[in-house]
Amino acid sequence: MVIKPRIRGFVCITAHPAGCAAHVQEQIDLVKSRGPIKNGPKNVLVIGSSTGFGLSSRITAAFGSGANTLGIFFERPSEEDRPATAGWYNTNAFTAAARKAGLFAANINGDAFSDEVKRQAIEVIKRDMGQVDLVVYSLASPRRTHPRTGTVHKSCLKPIGTTYTNKTVDTDTGRVSDITIEGASETEVADTIAVMGGEDWEMWMQLLEENNLIAPGASSVAYSYIGPELTWPVYKNGTIGMAKIDLERAAKRIDAMLKTHGYGRAFISVNKALVTQASSAIPVVPLYISIIYKLMKAKGTHEGCIEQIQRLFATQMYNGSALDFDDQGRVRIDDWEMREEIQSQVAPIWSQITTENLAELTDIAGYQKEFLKLFGFGIAGIDYDADIDPHQELL
Repeated sequence: MVIKPRIRGFVCITAHPAGCAAHVQEQIDLVKSRGPIKNGPKNVLVIGSSTGFGLSSRITAAFGSGANTLGIFFERPSEEDRPATAGWYNTNAFTAAARKAGLFAANINGDAFSDEVKRQAIEVIKRDMGQVDLVVYSLASPRRTHPRTGTVHKSCLKPIGTTYTNKTVDTDTGRVSDITIEGASETEVADTIAVMGGEDWEMWMQLLEENNLIAPGASSVAYSYIGPELTWPVYKNGTIGMAKIDLERAAKRIDAMLKTHGYGRAFISVNKALVTQASSAIPVVPLYISIIYKLMKAKGTHEGCIEQIQRLFATQMYNGSALDFDDQGRVRIDDWEMREEIQSQVAPIWSQITTENLAELTDIAGYQKEFLKLFGFGIAGIDYDADIDPHQELL
């Protein structure tokens, strides 16, 4: 099969196995180039491990500190007429590289919200890892079937209390237009919290604690985003922002549980706005990302997912001193993005952007390149005209 990118809306529905493998190797090489992370984790559970910050967390733990890892994800294998998802190929590439390096790497493909997948994870940890000293919670899902009630909750990306209109960009065509988003209902807010809030993270940690699988000194981290006021109506003050508030609530409860039992700490890491499969779905945000990419690249402060997580591990979590929290108890690795020298330029640029000057005022080309890389496309050294077997069994 010759595999080319096929984009529908904010997602690419094809993925290239060789390109995904090369993208994973780029991240591995970056982590190795920055040297070992002293006193890093040794047995790591990553919930949501196949793309974005979760994948980068798994790579950083394995190749930065020699950690054994268990990854939980929900990805689709190849079918007769189409390739597997990018997360499937990413996971296989990571697993092959980790095992070649002599590291334990196990995978569970299934619904991380379900009791069944949690039970499978408990069995693997008991049998092959003993106890975990780091749990990364990095799930991004459009829906959740609640394991207790059976109710299917669907998340949405909407403002709360009012209709919102602002600029957005079609990242495929580069067309800038206004978008109007209706305000969310109370049910939609509650459903988004049920999917993207902290209840499931708590369930995972409680189950690990009940089975005595949390090592002394262990940490658990979940990822969030705040961003500038420009994005707040659809993020911080929108449905997803309410879910992130609930995630922070869960972090405090998990942290208290860990401290009570003498384990360690749980916290939220607020990360930079980046091109991920999740962020691409949020109206307004891709246009903002295109602006800060241009500004931060000019300042030499631009980072991708892997640079962000490597910096989190090396300079915050495992640097031998206390975490540097903000006034809400969060670690901020969005600090370079939120510098005044960057943010003061965003609004003036935003007000001028049109379809005609988009390429001049933003790094839309960089956004598009990074978006395609998520699916294994546009990577140097890959022959995208070659016939390639898309079928891979999960390692």
